Amino acid sequence: MISRVATFSITEQMIDAAMRTQSTMATAQIQEASGDISSDYGGLGATSQQVIDLQISVSRSQSYIDAANSADNKVQAMYSTLGSVTDLYTQLRSVLAGATDSASTDPTSVSQSAQQMLQELTSLLNTQYAGQYVFGGSSTDTAPVDTSSTAYPPATSPSSPSTSYYQGDDAVASVRVSDTETVSYGVTADDPAFEQGLRALNLVANNEPLSTATLNEAMGLVTSALDAATAVQTKLGTASATLENASASQTDLQNYAKTQGGNLTSVDVAAVTAQLSAYQAQLTASYAAISKVQSLNLASYLH
Repeated sequence: MISRVATFSITEQMIDAAMRTQSTMATAQIQEASGDISSDYGGLGATSQQVIDLQISVSRSQSYIDAANSADNKVQAMYSTLGSVTDLYTQLRSVLAGATDSASTDPTSVSQSAQQMLQELTSLLNTQYAGQYVFGGSSTDTAPVDTSSTAYPPATSPSSPSTSYYQGDDAVASVRVSDTETVSYGVTADDPAFEQGLRALNLVANNEPLSTATLNEAMGLVTSALDAATAVQTKLGTASATLENASASQTDLQNYAKTQGGNLTSVDVAAVTAQLSAYQAQLTASYAAISKVQSLNLASYLH
């Protein structure tokens, strides 16, 4: 299209305006298709830093959620194991109660039952989750309990507390679940809840014939161990609830940050669609006006 000198300036202005409208339309069309204000931070203007901060918050929140859930899974494994331990202690009490009736109970069978239970309790305390031992403190790659005669010699009545069987350390696991909160959880196999149970089994398994004093001491130990194990299980339940609540709080925070970020980066598609219609009408009118100006000449006025 060739502009005459008389109409050149106004034509250029009208073309520039039409091109700006066309560029705005192109941006709006992309927004309508994607639902986003911009495909990069540069297009967000002054809100870009706020959007970045919200995205960092979401990422950090997810790391807290993952950590809390992982810790809770370990706690659940411990809690389940404690359930098995308390069942074993209850069974041992029944065996010991029956052993007091020497006329109907074979002392050898009582000792053999204790030996089997000792092996079972050892296995329970060497429970692993995701390839890591859960009752050894920070020593997660070594079995925390060794009840072989070398590590854990036979006990005699009256006995003394002994954790020679324990191969772990005294570190109690903890996990950070927010910027300001750390949750401690777990229990180690040298806890009295386990030491007393192992000692009761040690006494019964390695002293034959069983004296009344040995049976009475073993009964007292396993009764105390059962109470302690129940308390530990309750403590684990509390830790699990705390971890679940922390995870839920982080999920709420994450959802809020995502919503706020979406508000800053998303467009109202319906509004953009309406604007596109207005831009289209404006562009059509602009090109019509340009065409009209281009067609003007002196002859048009003379006629």
